[in-house]
Amino acid sequence: MKTLMKMNARDNVAVALRPLAAGERLQAEGDGAERTVVSSAGMDRTDTGMTDMNSSDTKLAGIEALQDVPQGHKIATAAIPQGGVVMKYGAPIGYATADIPAGEWVHLHNVRTTLAGEEDYVYAPELHPAVYPPRGLTFDGYRRRNGKVGIRNDLFLVPTVGCVNGIAELIIAEFKQRHPDLGPFDNVTVLKHPYGCSQLGDDHRMTRDILLDAVQHPNAGGVLVFGLGCENNIVAEFREKLGDFDESRVKFLVAQDVGDEVEAGMQLLEELHAAALGDAREPVPLSELNVGLKCGGSDGFSGITANPLLGAFSDFLIGQGGSTILTEVPEMFGAEKVLMARAQNEEVFSDIVWLINDFKQYFLSHGESVYENPSPGNKAGGISTLEDKSLGCTQKAGTSAVVDVLKYGEKLRRKGLSLLQAPGNDLVASSALAAADCQLVLFTTGRGTPFGSFVPTVKIATNNELFAKKGHWMDFNAGPLLERPMEDVLESFIAYLIEVASGRPTRNEQNQVRELAIFKTGVTL
Repeated sequence: MKTLMKMNARDNVAVALRPLAAGERLQAEGDGAERTVVSSAGMDRTDTGMTDMNSSDTKLAGIEALQDVPQGHKIATAAIPQGGVVMKYGAPIGYATADIPAGEWVHLHNVRTTLAGEEDYVYAPELHPAVYPPRGLTFDGYRRRNGKVGIRNDLFLVPTVGCVNGIAELIIAEFKQRHPDLGPFDNVTVLKHPYGCSQLGDDHRMTRDILLDAVQHPNAGGVLVFGLGCENNIVAEFREKLGDFDESRVKFLVAQDVGDEVEAGMQLLEELHAAALGDAREPVPLSELNVGLKCGGSDGFSGITANPLLGAFSDFLIGQGGSTILTEVPEMFGAEKVLMARAQNEEVFSDIVWLINDFKQYFLSHGESVYENPSPGNKAGGISTLEDKSLGCTQKAGTSAVVDVLKYGEKLRRKGLSLLQAPGNDLVASSALAAADCQLVLFTTGRGTPFGSFVPTVKIATNNELFAKKGHWMDFNAGPLLERPMEDVLESFIAYLIEVASGRPTRNEQNQVRELAIFKTGVTL
């Protein structure tokens, strides 16, 4: 096992790849234990644009660990004076609150964020050429009547209001009893939520828009929209908002308008079942794939293994003509200038500035600190400041140009890399990505989570220990990147994701964990 990893030649800290003991002598020469990684955040790039997990162009001077340093945490590779800048990923992640000698553990006790309030931004483009030529790869998907492509043929029951969640579950239970093999459907899901009534303004609009997005999702082979009859989110108005839709695949039920709502619901599900019987997968180019990029429960390895893997995949997929979406706006704070420099043009740059400042105002309007992050789990895993977290998080976006900025509830409009307005909350952000027409979500984690959105949610472990411990939660292990070249692991990842897009179930699907969560900002009546 290697000992330390330095993310960029300009860094003055390195990450411990295993627990370090006080007094342990760490030598660069001899066993080749220390190496430098080139950040994919756009600070320094290799010719391929990928994170170079095997570079050794910068040698670390021999240092002695002055304290025990947990795995995934940082150790100073050079002396940092009080008030001096702590560098990781080739960028500042905070300042030293005391003199930090080489070999000292660098964490919450001696480093603080450099971020404070809003900033002024200037468009200084730093666009990088595409690095992955088209390869003509395909997956087996479902071509819908409107031209979109699904990677699942799912049956969704979409309550317009939380009052009918329980009855929706009874309807689905009856359907599964009559069709234990689900027939033409891969999954049957009730998109439960507590909203749809007693909401005003933006909250009402966001609930309605996310549910509309779900009804129109390309993974849906059939949808039953189910209302109570007296809610704000009126079914008749909801139906009108859908615009043009396939009436053989979307049905509507209002519980107060019928005698036996379970039997009425079953009749409509039987119609959807019959309509889907002829559905079949067909080869589809990767350019039709839309992938959401998300992380949760980050640790000190997130920005070293799993997030750079997603960045490399994002660049690869965009090179094939496909699309990726990055969200979690609060976890862009401190790394936003990297994304702004990659704006395709000044219009997109202005949209990114709005995205960042709008979310800062959201925090401030509630009297909360803009930089109240990272979480306790992040800190336990070795992340010390928001800059530390954000620079690691944005590794998921690779090096491609940002082509669009989407508001919460909007669907994907342009091929390439888009940014999406949503919080860092795992359930809310993943649901927003799914609602934006991502057929699957890639979710990196160093702490582990059983969560899954209402689309296949691929959980990528940042380290070998997590993957071994929680194999029933996790789908792919990025831990081997500590020992193997990015090119090798990326090829395995591409092959795996093509299998998922072609029907291989993810862990959240196998475990029957498929959820929806909706953003809320206002009052409840």
